[in-house]
Amino acid sequence: MSMPIAAFVLMTLFMVIVLPIIVIMHYVTKWKEARGLSTEEQELLEELWRASQKMESRLNSLETILDDQAPDWKKKT
Repeated sequence: MSMPIAAFVLMTLFMVIVLPIIVIMHYVTKWKEARGLSTEEQELLEELWRASQKMESRLNSLETILDDQAPDWKKKT
């Protein structure tokens, strides 16, 4: 086999077999990194969780007050 043909065969094998594997492995690594939440997203999620707990507590307090002052308030809706 002459030198230019051997180089062509090696380049073709590299482009068809090795290069796609390298690209796939690169993106698999990127997808695994992006799968979790960032620190900022975790903090936001915790803040939203605390806010929802406060709102639930306030809603329960309001329902208790309404039950005491107007027992049939649920029937009016």
